[in-house]
Amino acid sequence: MQTRERKKIQQNFVAKMDYDELMNCTRCGFCLPSCPTYKETNQDEKHSPRGRIAIMKGVVDGLIEPDDEVKRSIDLCLGCRACETACPSGVNFGQLLEQARHAIYEVNNQSATEKVARTQVLNRFFMDQKEMVSAVNLLGIYQRTGIGKFAHSFGLMSMLPDTMATMEKVLPKAPTKRQMQNRPRYYEPIGKKTKKVAFFGGCLMDTLFLKTNESTTKLLQYAGCEIVVPEGQGCCGALHGHSGEVDQSKVLAKRNIEAFEKAGVDYIITNAGGCGAFLVDYGHLLRDEPEWKARAEAFSAKIQDITSILVDLDFHKQKLSLPRQIVTYQDSCHLRNGQKVSEQPRQLLRAIEGVEFVEMVGADSCCGSAGIYNLVESDMSMQILDKKMTHVKATDAKTIVTTNPGCLLQMKLGIEREGLSDKMDGVHIVDLLVEAYERANR
Repeated sequence: MQTRERKKIQQNFVAKMDYDELMNCTRCGFCLPSCPTYKETNQDEKHSPRGRIAIMKGVVDGLIEPDDEVKRSIDLCLGCRACETACPSGVNFGQLLEQARHAIYEVNNQSATEKVARTQVLNRFFMDQKEMVSAVNLLGIYQRTGIGKFAHSFGLMSMLPDTMATMEKVLPKAPTKRQMQNRPRYYEPIGKKTKKVAFFGGCLMDTLFLKTNESTTKLLQYAGCEIVVPEGQGCCGALHGHSGEVDQSKVLAKRNIEAFEKAGVDYIITNAGGCGAFLVDYGHLLRDEPEWKARAEAFSAKIQDITSILVDLDFHKQKLSLPRQIVTYQDSCHLRNGQKVSEQPRQLLRAIEGVEFVEMVGADSCCGSAGIYNLVESDMSMQILDKKMTHVKATDAKTIVTTNPGCLLQMKLGIEREGLSDKMDGVHIVDLLVEAYERANR
């Protein structure tokens, strides 16, 4: 890193970091046992929340030069926010991490891999839902035609990094372009109306995971909800915000706020833990823009995870059944640590007749997915995943349930890496609940 870049980054830290929030850290160390990278680097303090905050403060104070080692410390963080749940002082570490990454990446000090991931993944597909639809449509063509078989038979997949090559095997079957473009915008409740809600479809969820979104609207209908799906919504901006691309995340946030403002609903429902946690923080994201701050806070106040509203509406008291099996649950970090939702998914799983719910050791620790982390920090991601799979196998579960698309793909990746695809599967909780409801009520 050149001297000029270091000076600019240091200036950015001074301008962008919330110094009061940095000072809230009392250096007590309660966060250390909760931090995956601290544990996986043999308790290297610079890869702990406390250490990272000390580094951030040192850069702001001019005591630490923002060199490659500082950047490495910030980059290696998963952003899982488990430290926030453990912190007795209530330090908002996730917000500090985003500020630090913004300060660094505004100078464009990126590796070739990071540049490709940011330019093609973040700033193209996730900024424009039409681009996302086109990309998923191409994936569907690849999956449905002989192109995929050709790529495998000629060993083309071996040219990819191991993680990407294995990920290709576990991707869901992509819907057609027509299916993605012909999504209903309104759903009548089934039975007595309980609530009027809006559904946040997201970007990947409304394309690659369209089946899961359809399961979500079915569950809401079964729970008596009238549902509107506002046009004009798109990516929540979480991946951009977590990666330091704050300006892009603000553009997406404003787009979503405008899309939902006229819906006239009780709640805005999400089914992806990472999206929900970022949507809840729109007020903070737009805190410096007076014309948007109040609108953002009003929007965020209505956000509710699908598992929360289902429990509120006593869905777990309905008839639910599945073939006898052991099920375990992997927490979405941002659902648990960002939205403070952890018991509701477990409550719903325990309510299914035929299911033996077995709590996994370390279910509340990160699986290593973390947005695009498993692409740009593959070694650490797989190190964390391999340890996670040790705990998964100890449950003897047939099904691993998650509440976030990134977690779902990561757990499916772990199953594939362990050679367990014939014995175990990973599913989103709404897909499991729809199957359980329809089996019990047919």
